[in-house]
Amino acid sequence: MTDTVLDIPCTTIDHQETRLADLQGKAYLIVNTASKCGFTPQYKGLEALWKNYAERGLRVVGFPCNQFGAQEPGSESDIAEFCELNYGVSFPLFSKVDVNGDKAHPLFVRLKQEAPGLLGTKGIKWNFTKFLVNADGQVLKRYAPSTSPDDLTGDIEALLK
Repeated sequence: MTDTVLDIPCTTIDHQETRLADLQGKAYLIVNTASKCGFTPQYKGLEALWKNYAERGLRVVGFPCNQFGAQEPGSESDIAEFCELNYGVSFPLFSKVDVNGDKAHPLFVRLKQEAPGLLGTKGIKWNFTKFLVNADGQVLKRYAPSTSPDDLTGDIEALLK
């Protein structure tokens, strides 16, 4: 078992093997994303967080997922192009993953264990579920898909002090 969620191997959207720890952040916002979802406009808010806080150590990372309503059907290159063209996304995107079930990516298995949902549920219910992690890899908080990126600034500010 890896030490923390930051040590779990991940693959970037352009097929590079890495770990979130390699991004050397003070805080990490990990989000399962989709291009054809009612919450897709949150890409704009996530990009704003990235632009506003990257220099202070926030790392926003997106993991496309096609498990909810088949709302992320495209290839990785399609996803990257969509995010850049429509929302100016410059924060790191990773390869498409499953977040629930037998094929769930180990990162999301750990995130769900360390930050269960409402009433202790482990499963992720929809796209744009967000997890806030500190520099030590401790999962601090889980946010519902309906939570706007703008609503995270207080928690992010507190973590980056």
